[in-house]
Amino acid sequence: MKGGGIRRFMDNIRPHFEKGGKYQWLHSTYEAFDTFFSVPGTLTCKGSHIRDCLDLKRLMITVVFALLPCFVAACIHYGFFKVLSLYLVTFIVGLGLEFAFAQIRGKEVSEGFLVTGMIIPLIIPITTPLWMLALAVAFAVIIGKEAFGGTGMNIWNPALLARAFLFFGYPSHMTGNVWVPGAADAVSGATPLMQLDGGLETLRYSVSDLFWGNIPGSVGEGCTFAILLGAFILLVTGAANYRAMFSCVLGALTVGLIANLAAPSPESALAVPAWYHLLMGGFAFGAVFMVTDPVTGAQTNTGKWICGFLVGAIAIMIRLFSPAYPEGMMIAILLMNTFAPLIDHCVVASNINRRLARSKTV
Repeated sequence: MKGGGIRRFMDNIRPHFEKGGKYQWLHSTYEAFDTFFSVPGTLTCKGSHIRDCLDLKRLMITVVFALLPCFVAACIHYGFFKVLSLYLVTFIVGLGLEFAFAQIRGKEVSEGFLVTGMIIPLIIPITTPLWMLALAVAFAVIIGKEAFGGTGMNIWNPALLARAFLFFGYPSHMTGNVWVPGAADAVSGATPLMQLDGGLETLRYSVSDLFWGNIPGSVGEGCTFAILLGAFILLVTGAANYRAMFSCVLGALTVGLIANLAAPSPESALAVPAWYHLLMGGFAFGAVFMVTDPVTGAQTNTGKWICGFLVGAIAIMIRLFSPAYPEGMMIAILLMNTFAPLIDHCVVASNINRRLARSKTV
């Protein structure tokens, strides 16, 4: 059925799902599908997603479209069916829990998992066992989001919590064997970040490899070109704030340049050019899709500059000075998720004090 037919069908079955109807206990499920097919008559009125003439579902779908280039790049490098299996497990477990919590609470199904479900498979290795992925998704939804009240109320980025669950619960599967693009089977291979100790000369991957994602690592974090396409979509549509994104890059370059100046020799990890860090690991993906999260990031404009800068700076410091943990983006983002409310509080308090002082002067 086309647009009008779907609308008529949903209107015809609505009475069965409303109070007193035969399936009133499935009202939340009906609302989820109804608002997916057509724009609802109400707009988001609370939380961090308040937008003029734009509801939460349309905002989330815009981010999903921005993630599609990364999904396509992942399918090209690792195979469509391998990537699809990760997405099937993620959405079956995640959406199943979302629907269950909505029904139990008698509330509408939130749209937050549309984006979370798209991100989780892209930030884990392709060799991650599906049962581990299911546990991580359940942890992210139950502990990372629903325990705080659902979409818009969570403190930490749920997708990163899923990765953190896997990293600390099953470290060998996150830092051991990784998938080498183009290989017939999963084989051991050192990611670019694992080669930093020997400086630039030990990096076996060219700038072209780093840019196009012809490197081992997480599923959707390698292709910088696809990530830049996603960034362009987010910025043009206004779905993401440029302040956090660009300040994150600035923070990384600042620490990287300081490290270059302090490098004792060309063989030192400190000697790796600062801009190389932007292409390696999950830095670009995190800066575009997770630092800009409107829920877990800072809400004030000044706070966005501060949080973004600190995420970039801390991520590179962890890379350079923590031999046991070559990637620092996950910890940096989760750390700043924790302090974002405090930073916003300080920014607002500073503005109030400055205006009070100005009023006294006048």
